[in-house]
Amino acid sequence: MSPPSVNPIASRENAQVKLWRRLAQQSNAYRKHGQLWLEGEHLCAMAQQARLPVQALVLSRTRWEAGELAQWMPFQGSGGAPGATQTRAFVLEDGLFAHVSGLESPAGLAYVTTWQAQAQPVPGLATVVLDRLQDAGNVGAILRCAAAFGFGQVLALEGTVALYSPKVLRAGMGAHFSLHLLEQATLEQVQALQLPLLLTSSHAGQYVHQARLPWPCAWVLGHEGQGVAQALAELPHQPLRIAQPGGQESLNVATAAAICLHASAVSALDPRPHGRAGTLEL
Repeated sequence: MSPPSVNPIASRENAQVKLWRRLAQQSNAYRKHGQLWLEGEHLCAMAQQARLPVQALVLSRTRWEAGELAQWMPFQGSGGAPGATQTRAFVLEDGLFAHVSGLESPAGLAYVTTWQAQAQPVPGLATVVLDRLQDAGNVGAILRCAAAFGFGQVLALEGTVALYSPKVLRAGMGAHFSLHLLEQATLEQVQALQLPLLLTSSHAGQYVHQARLPWPCAWVLGHEGQGVAQALAELPHQPLRIAQPGGQESLNVATAAAICLHASAVSALDPRPHGRAGTLEL
């Protein structure tokens, strides 16, 4: 098989370069263009593992001259389905790649993949509900926790940071590719999950480590400063709190999410009868 051809680009005025720079640096550009910029070895490796449709492989000249083209070109078998995405390879001068990249230390490697919004939640699927969370690092960390602890879906209510923004993608470390993600979700869609809602509280409810946690369920995580919105808090739910024997006013929302989601996963894995709605398998 002959090596794939490459398309060198040297100008900042190139239309592709302008598009990629928007995708790499603007929080909501993916919604307009239906594409994602995935930069760095880890994200690209996770994209390969998830078999995402890669439209473009973009390498810096340094990586190309190091012979990395074949390593990062997604596999495209000769028996692929009609209409399958064909990946084009591009080589940018190092300075031009840095111009496109949103990173202080550009990786010199990126995939451009297709993106399509999810329209509806999946009823009955263990879910994390994000209510107006603002910090991209927090949201990315929560997505990683959701994927690790068996929650297959995340609903982001209106006012939550864009789930596929470059910063959330980097913080998520590939968790996006294994989750059903719904943005700008409504209260009605939360209710349509048909799951018991679990809300954290600083003062009400059982301690998480002592409670019988249902599975599947939906954990609701509120705004970093304001907490869960009143409309959500008025829905039928189970209030729960995290034991803090050392004090402190509150925990970072991503830290609280890790504790709560892990508690649910451990409870679902426990073979003893706890009156749970279901069980989770490793």
